[in-house]
Amino acid sequence: MTGTFRARAASLAKLVELLVYPSFCRICAEPLDEPGEKVVCRTCLAKLSPRGGPLCPLCGRFHEGEGEDHICSRCLERAPAFSLHRSCGAYGGTLKDVILLFKYRKYAPLSRPLAEFAERCLASDPKLWAGVDFLIPVPLHPARKRERGFNQSRLLARDLGRLRGMTVLEGCLVKAKNVPPQAGLRAAEREDNVKKAYAVRRRQKVRGKRLILIDDVTTTGATLRECARVLVEAGARDVRAVTLARA
Repeated sequence: MTGTFRARAASLAKLVELLVYPSFCRICAEPLDEPGEKVVCRTCLAKLSPRGGPLCPLCGRFHEGEGEDHICSRCLERAPAFSLHRSCGAYGGTLKDVILLFKYRKYAPLSRPLAEFAERCLASDPKLWAGVDFLIPVPLHPARKRERGFNQSRLLARDLGRLRGMTVLEGCLVKAKNVPPQAGLRAAEREDNVKKAYAVRRRQKVRGKRLILIDDVTTTGATLRECARVLVEAGARDVRAVTLARA
């Protein structure tokens, strides 16, 4: 009886999965026939690759061409509140396609393969992970979260934390103002848009801690800088940042 019940439950779960998630890859349209495949096939996920070449050791900005890592002009002019930021790749190609499906088409299961991609890209960077106490997802305003259904940065932080055996600290960094989306704004407008949009609650939780901010995409870095600023003002010992892609 127990075996029959389990078989029926498994069949029902599979039916629900087929109804909720597509049975073909949303990028290449090939059937999802491998075990564990959801939304995007393994062949397309295998195309996700890190961005190589020189970068700014502080903000992680990618430099064009060959050469050594060097601090960018923006960081020389005004260093960010975070001590370093690393992004996995450039916002384009398959990486962009997967992020868009994850973020705007509400395919939450893509957080796992994206977190695995981040782990592959950044696991060997000792400066990034050394001594970190908590991962902190960049928060959404409650109204935006209700509209989207989930906070993609929280899911990424959760799955990356599981892969690395790290704790995610939630509820301390919050978005206090429901400002307009950053997309479509110029650099100066992005800075103004996020100013005082974030706040820290339960400051004792972050005081003296080393933290890593987790977000999906960065363009000018305005959101990361503002989040890092309020965390440092709240007493964080060090703030770093990880994003999947840099636009």
